[in-house]
Amino acid sequence: MLPRHDQPIAAIATAPGRGAVGIVRVSGRSVQPVIDALCGRALRPREASYLPFRAGDGSPIDQGLAIHFPAPHSYTGEDVLELQAHGGPVVMQLLLARCLEAGAGIGLRLAQPGEFTERAFLNDKIDLAQAEAIADLIDASTEAAARSASRSLAGEFSREIGALRDALVHLRMLVEATLDFPEEEIDFLRQADAQGQLDRLQATLAAVMQRARQGALLREGIKVVIAGQPNAGKSSLLNALAGAELAIVTPIPGTTRDVVSQTIQVEGVPVHVVDTAGLRESQDVVERIGIERAWSQIAGADAVLFLHDLTRGQEPGYRAADEELLQRLRAHVPDAVPVLQLWNKADAAPGAAVPPDALRLSARTGDGLQGLRRRLLEIAGWQAAPEGVYIARERHLQALRQVDAHLMEAAAHLAGEMPALDLLAEELRLAQNALNEITGEFTADDLLGVIFSSFCIGK
Repeated sequence: MLPRHDQPIAAIATAPGRGAVGIVRVSGRSVQPVIDALCGRALRPREASYLPFRAGDGSPIDQGLAIHFPAPHSYTGEDVLELQAHGGPVVMQLLLARCLEAGAGIGLRLAQPGEFTERAFLNDKIDLAQAEAIADLIDASTEAAARSASRSLAGEFSREIGALRDALVHLRMLVEATLDFPEEEIDFLRQADAQGQLDRLQATLAAVMQRARQGALLREGIKVVIAGQPNAGKSSLLNALAGAELAIVTPIPGTTRDVVSQTIQVEGVPVHVVDTAGLRESQDVVERIGIERAWSQIAGADAVLFLHDLTRGQEPGYRAADEELLQRLRAHVPDAVPVLQLWNKADAAPGAAVPPDALRLSARTGDGLQGLRRRLLEIAGWQAAPEGVYIARERHLQALRQVDAHLMEAAAHLAGEMPALDLLAEELRLAQNALNEITGEFTADDLLGVIFSSFCIGK
């Protein structure tokens, strides 16, 4: 721990602005001097007391509720004082300043961003995954994301990681016991079905990775860029998907000259839809800037919607220009990024020919939008969200992919006629380290404890 972790901290715990109630929070090894100065009397543990909060001269700053959470039964694991007062910014600043003044003798200082949650982690109140779930719950943009973040905060994700870790440690225990005590002439790996244990580990990991991918999708969503020639209906499609008039729509080509974006929900999945300028050669300086920004957005998309205008299919050169632009677009995005072709304005050209599997739609009437939403979910890899989905971050997915890679290497070492036990043990150790990155728990000392207690090594 750093020296700053021993210092008591204080901060306003509610969002900036006016509100009915605001909270000032203090945390440290002892907050009694602050309680004495502001409350003027002792507080019963975890019991709300209505009283005046006193300034340095004894005059009341405000009246509200004071709650004392003695360590270790608090959010941070330290002594915590919460002052709930009227939520005006001036009142909050006065209360915070008074707390800092009263706590000067114990070194009370302003908290850094996220420091209360950091202390909760350092004091073993929560693990890293739960700490991140707190921020994800606050930032959730959909109901499904909020519910998933709540499950992670409750420890569901951590428990699954813990179960994987326990199984991995048990397998490591067998391998390292075989390495360290060959004179025992006991085939620990064969008797304990090490191959079966590894197979079950990989199967469990695959299930956890699937749920984590769904959780990451709920948190991050996907970025979808609408592209095409001018007047193909891109802005109309954005408005139709968003259910609001966000972008200006006119029959004049080149109306959209900047990026317009909106986040929508499709079955609880955030979809960040970006409308861009029509792609064409232009001498207009402002439009050219918009087109450059369009290409920049396309390069960073998770999926691209390329719009064809069904009403212009018979115009000389239109189809050729569309095909040339489509090929240029495909070359501009990575191979893994899908480019979904849409034939728009179906209401104005009901008999127009399109490919057999084409997505026909009308941004004006809304026909075909539901099919487009289903395709977007398919592109994102979303499955009907089971109740067990928990929120996850990209770093969690990266760690799980590392675990998967190490277990695959371990399986290869174990499958040989003469298993390379030292390499097998190393891959299992690396897999465990990758799991540790998710929750921030477990050390080599814990592994040694498991080995000695389970195998009676010291006999």
